[in-house]
Amino acid sequence: MLDLRRIDYGSLNARQKENFNFQKLSAVLADFGYVTMRLTDDWGGADFIAQHIDGDTFLRVQLKGRLTFDAKYKHKGLYIAFPYSDDWYLFPHDELLATVLSETDTMTGTRSWDDNGLYHFGHLSVQLLELLAPFRLTGDTVGVV
Repeated sequence: MLDLRRIDYGSLNARQKENFNFQKLSAVLADFGYVTMRLTDDWGGADFIAQHIDGDTFLRVQLKGRLTFDAKYKHKGLYIAFPYSDDWYLFPHDELLATVLSETDTMTGTRSWDDNGLYHFGHLSVQLLELLAPFRLTGDTVGVV
């Protein structure tokens, strides 16, 4: 008899969490007509490629555990995917970065962004959730911390 038990996400190591999140997001993207192809090595910053059933749409996606902006992703045509609450978000990095920089004062003036070109959000404000609304995918994030 097969003994299936749900895993404790918190007990996974970083690589296992990334694999887990890739599988969860792939299932959500399937509902939107995408198949995913995991890359063995980051390709231009992408962790995986999402191909739409239309045969013309390909997304290069970087998978994150939280909302993240990174200067090294600029001008690469990357999408960033991350879980938050019971949803997934998938957004074009450069487009949302420009919006966040122009419409909020969250990142500008911080050492993290100004000195290192990296900023991530553990908690999303109402303003950020409104900016992210067009990029929200509903889906199962059970186990994602």
